[in-house]
Amino acid sequence: MEIPVTGFVVNNNDSDSEHSHILYLTSWNGIPIHVHEFKGVTSFDVGHDHRYASKTEPAPSGVQHVHRYCTFTSVDNEHRHLIKGVTGPAIPLRGGGHFHCFEGCTTVSGAIPHTHEYSGKTGDALDC
Repeated sequence: MEIPVTGFVVNNNDSDSEHSHILYLTSWNGIPIHVHEFKGVTSFDVGHDHRYASKTEPAPSGVQHVHRYCTFTSVDNEHRHLIKGVTGPAIPLRGGGHFHCFEGCTTVSGAIPHTHEYSGKTGDALDC
């Protein structure tokens, strides 16, 4: 089965990378797709917190949808955690567009094994 995909390729100019180009998809099977940026700070546990920032996986535009996300936290207290999950559904913004809320618990890590809670919203939207 063939699915028509459109997009563009950009040279990432990273000489240390195993990949010299980045592929940006703009449509999947004729449906426009988009991503959202997300960032935040985890809960304060075992004497520290972590920061995180990334982009969601692509999802279709113009229909109700969610986004998967996955990133690592900053290294603090000599360790980091994995953040991974699925956003809530799209929430419309008054001026157009939308955002998503997300929340979860990191993986276990650290000399004293522990997790952190996190929550937020994609982009520059109002609080969830």
